[in-house]
Amino acid sequence: MTEHHDNDAHKPKGIYLLPNLLTTGGLFAGFYAVVASMNGDFKLASVAIFIAMIFDGLDGRVARMTNTQSAFGAEYDSMADMLSFGVAPALIAYNWGLNELGKIGWLAAFIFVAGAALRLARFNTMVGKADKRYFQGLASPAAAGIIAGGVWLGAEHELDGHSIGFIVALITMAAGALMVSNFRYHSFKDVDWKGRVSFLAILLVVLVYVIVATNPALVLFAIFMAYAVSGPFITVRGVRKLKMEHVVGDSKDADFCEKQKAAAEQSEATTENAKENEQKAKD
Repeated sequence: MTEHHDNDAHKPKGIYLLPNLLTTGGLFAGFYAVVASMNGDFKLASVAIFIAMIFDGLDGRVARMTNTQSAFGAEYDSMADMLSFGVAPALIAYNWGLNELGKIGWLAAFIFVAGAALRLARFNTMVGKADKRYFQGLASPAAAGIIAGGVWLGAEHELDGHSIGFIVALITMAAGALMVSNFRYHSFKDVDWKGRVSFLAILLVVLVYVIVATNPALVLFAIFMAYAVSGPFITVRGVRKLKMEHVVGDSKDADFCEKQKAAAEQSEATTENAKENEQKAKD
């Protein structure tokens, strides 16, 4: 009994500062996006969503690099994502082009919020089970990027969102539906960010920055729209016969999930063999 209390006393208490500080930055950006949209500054609200994406991309990587992962940090990150990539984009779309559509407007915004909530809940329950190379359903930051990019593009060209309210509603609902779909999206987690690359690759990165800087609203909107379309394309190409389970529903019965699991096992086996060969070479 005394030994058990001694072990509890030696457990570290408190939370890690750096990753949770970055998560808080993303949460602040999402909240600011809501406030800015309420004040009619839709361009600034959209930019705040993209800033929240930067914080969201950094907090997890910093936590892994500094070995400061925690259950608290994971839960806090999900709650921050719900605001920044669920509630905030929906309210931006509603304030910009949906609030004059009546019930259709706020229902379209709610579909997006519900889709983001379900997407995050499903992602949290599948951590460590699904193939890391793919996301099941459109990731909430990407869906938020479609909304924020579209509103930013419209605001930059002084387009009245209410004049295209039905198009805004259609895009908002489609983004919400894609989040809860079974379509596969590349996660890019298999990219070796620590590995060496050629000088040409660095030049290509510089070129991408230049292209984005020329017209960030248009380029970002196009990138996230293309990514959203890539999911159905990848899924349809990877199955022999498209079924309802491949689009929505119980993904456990889908053929592509079996292929996904097999691919993940094969990838793990290849990685283990590579490590064994590297160790033998060192010995």
